[in-house]
Amino acid sequence: MKIVLVVAAHSDDEVLGCAGTIAKHVASGDKVHVLFMTDGISSRHVANHKVVERERQNSAQKAAEILGTTSIQILNFPDNKMDSVPLLDITQVIEEIILKIQPEIIYTHHVGDLNVDHQITSKAVMTACRPQPNFCVKEIYSFEILSSTEWQISGYLPFTPNVFIDISDYIDVKKMALKAYEDEMHNPPHSRSIENLLRLSSIRGNEVGIDFAEAFTLIRRIEK
Repeated sequence: MKIVLVVAAHSDDEVLGCAGTIAKHVASGDKVHVLFMTDGISSRHVANHKVVERERQNSAQKAAEILGTTSIQILNFPDNKMDSVPLLDITQVIEEIILKIQPEIIYTHHVGDLNVDHQITSKAVMTACRPQPNFCVKEIYSFEILSSTEWQISGYLPFTPNVFIDISDYIDVKKMALKAYEDEMHNPPHSRSIENLLRLSSIRGNEVGIDFAEAFTLIRRIEK
């Protein structure tokens, strides 16, 4: 059994980036914990933030139940304003959670995403995971988020995957988890539609000769 930590800026990023991989870890007997850095809605112009926040939390819990994650935790850093918080403050919170959970594997955002919260989350994770003797984290991967990763300006820290995880047996689970966040999805031809997300899984799979895959950039792996 391995302990896995997914560090995402917003609830739904975990499903957009690695739902099939989470489900595959769980099926293998691994424990997967998910950490959300913000509530994902406080920057929006909505009539009742409390109601929307509760609905978003319910969606996150429903997705967790579908995927079989061990725990989810939602922090209160400012949505779409994480760059207004000292990086040290964010890093120290992540350090505390890593110390408590002791994950061997971490999945998080690509540092070159358009969304500033994704960028800061990635930087904080890497700062928290700076190499130390006997450190628990042995593998770190970054994932892609449609409507952020591909929307960054051309040539700026492009996402170049070098790890492809076969999720062919879990594509239906991924689809169900995406539907848990139905309020966050858009209709085609928007980039963040369920149809396009499933299409991306097909494209990533076909790139390496399988039906469906999720793609990652390997940041670090320590093998003995």
